[in-house]
Amino acid sequence: MTKTSASTTAQAWKGVVWLTFLGTTAILALSVGLNYLLMFSEALTPFGRSMITAILLPVILGVPLFLFIGLKQIEVRHYRRELDKSATFDTMTGCLNGAVFTSMVERRTARPSSPGPKSGAFLVIHSEQLRSINLRFGLEWGDEALRLVASTIRSSVRAEDLVGRIGASMFGVFLSGATEAEASEIGERIRSRIAQVYFAPKGTEDALSVKVGGVVFEDEVEFADMFRSVEQRMAAVQDGAAFELTHLHS
Repeated sequence: MTKTSASTTAQAWKGVVWLTFLGTTAILALSVGLNYLLMFSEALTPFGRSMITAILLPVILGVPLFLFIGLKQIEVRHYRRELDKSATFDTMTGCLNGAVFTSMVERRTARPSSPGPKSGAFLVIHSEQLRSINLRFGLEWGDEALRLVASTIRSSVRAEDLVGRIGASMFGVFLSGATEAEASEIGERIRSRIAQVYFAPKGTEDALSVKVGGVVFEDEVEFADMFRSVEQRMAAVQDGAAFELTHLHS
């Protein structure tokens, strides 16, 4: 691998050297040729010839050069945006990836933005059905089901809520400042809407189902504690069962 990397680097530098050499040679040839042609023009004074050279050369060389540089800058910015996006979002579902989601939740729960108790809710949406879909219909249909579940979750929460993929078939939703009633409404909305999604792998209509659990809290709390509490409650719950919401005491 080291030899391959060194060879690739050497080839890249070789290309840079050749481009520099050829570009410099072309610029010198253009400059010498233009000045040579202007020398035979009797209608131009030495000052006129120098002004033409001073104007034409920057235009001929500068326009394509700076256009090329500008296009490369646009390309680099595009690549940077794509890298930032891939480092933040899960490529399959468009939700926050697990690491970013966990970090954002921990910052919001550990450092209140205003004095007084910090409250909110944390929901977990899990579909064990996705495993059977992969086995029965193939991975492409399992991926499609995963995307449908994710898009339904995102469309069922508030604009300020966080949605992240925290497992192969598991999603987390953080509802900052949500009351118990609001969290219960959102959790049940997610569960019922996913059950209503049209999903027909290979022409066979199949209802999607998930189990949804959650906790509400009224003070600073660790992400691990929230997740563990929800997982313990959901262990015996079947896909499609009623939404369960519990209180987490610090």
